[in-house]
Formats: sequence, C-alpha cells, structure tokens
Amino acid sequence: MTKDDMQYEEPEIIYIPDEEGNEEEFEVIMKFEVDDSDQKYMMVVPLIGADDEEDEVYAFRYEEDGDDLKLYTIEDEEEWNMVEETFNTLLGELEEQD
Repeated sequence: MTKDDMQYEEPEIIYIPDEEGNEEEFEVIMKFEVDDSDQKYMMVVPLIGADDEEDEVYAFRYEEDGDDLKLYTIEDEEEWNMVEETFNTLLGELEEQD
C-alpha cells in the first residue's frame, strides 16, 4: 500500500489567543453551514488540555478573508442552540457511516 492509497487527512490546526494573549492550538474537527443562513461555523478541540477534563468542544462562527480566518464567539442562545443541534445531527450521521 502506498502513501497515496491511505485515506488519512492531515488535521487542520488553528491558533486562538487566550485572555492573556497566549496562542493555544486547536484542531478543527468539523466545519459546516447552517441551512437558510450565510453563516459558517467550526467546531474545535484543544490539542493540549487539562488531564482531568473530558475533551471539550468549542464552537465559533467564522469568516474567511483570503488566508485570514476571523472567529466570532456565539453569544446568542438561539444561535447556539441551532449550531449545537446541527453539530449533533452531523455527528450522528458520521457515526452511522462507521
């Protein structure tokens, strides 16, 4: 089996500054658009996390401007519920495929 035969996809890593301005590494686990909306969302998990915590998933609304990526926190409860529902639906579909 050659390297090209393997269906391994390189994880997408982004860097997000914390409150002190230190950049933390996150792996993008899913990107999606919500139906009837122009908004794009991504779900990320920290690459380095506390050992005593479960993998925490963070959601952001994002815009791409050339090579620049602008992230926006989701503060509206209605928008958050819509993103969470879409994420869970997509995750369920992925699990059914395995």
